[in-house]
Amino acid sequence: MSQSPHMSLANAIAAGVNDDKAMTNVDERLRAPIGKIVCVGRNYAAHARELGNEVPTAPMLFMKPTSAVVSMRHGVVRPNPEIFGETHYEAELCIQLSADLSAATIEQAQQAIGGVTLGLDLTLRDLQTKLKEKGHPWERAKCFDGACVLGDWLEPQAFGDFGNVQYQLYINDELKQDGDSALMLFPVYELLVNISHAFSLQAGDVIMTGTPSGVGVLQAGDALTLKLGAHEWQARVR
Repeated sequence: MSQSPHMSLANAIAAGVNDDKAMTNVDERLRAPIGKIVCVGRNYAAHARELGNEVPTAPMLFMKPTSAVVSMRHGVVRPNPEIFGETHYEAELCIQLSADLSAATIEQAQQAIGGVTLGLDLTLRDLQTKLKEKGHPWERAKCFDGACVLGDWLEPQAFGDFGNVQYQLYINDELKQDGDSALMLFPVYELLVNISHAFSLQAGDVIMTGTPSGVGVLQAGDALTLKLGAHEWQARVR
């Protein structure tokens, strides 16, 4: 019996393997399977406002399953728009943990970060809007196969205290999202501490730290480029 392609990709990303080649920028701390994906909603005030949402006073959390994870190297697949409506992109700075965290301190949160990359939190926006209007959970709009697209994991030391990390999403060579962690409502270490007091985090878990303004619709054939410093990842939308 063949493995689920999404599960095998998730484990390949965590293990530092893509296209049968080891990613040299990932060390042994990241060679555990990806666990849960904890997403932070509305962590940039401008993004909250662009969707007509209130700016939160505490981190807004939701999760994606491991089955949602795919690699940027394997492209981005939209669910059928005739059935599910528009798929929106949301570029995010992503953290993977190398140690468990429970009711953590700032120092413990700092030491637990094992890897950094960029990702796309894909959202079925029409469906999400309908669910929100009914007061229902968002999972159907956020957790479909391929809804968490991740780049290769990078060593965290290059990003200092994560207080001033810039990243960008280009679509068809046009800048769409320009992220700066300095504009986060809840900075990275604070987020990890806050989440760990709500529920335990485990080694391998991924935190998607929120998206800046500029989200929009993906179209078939779009060429995507995520840039994080000197690193970049490209994918084509199908």
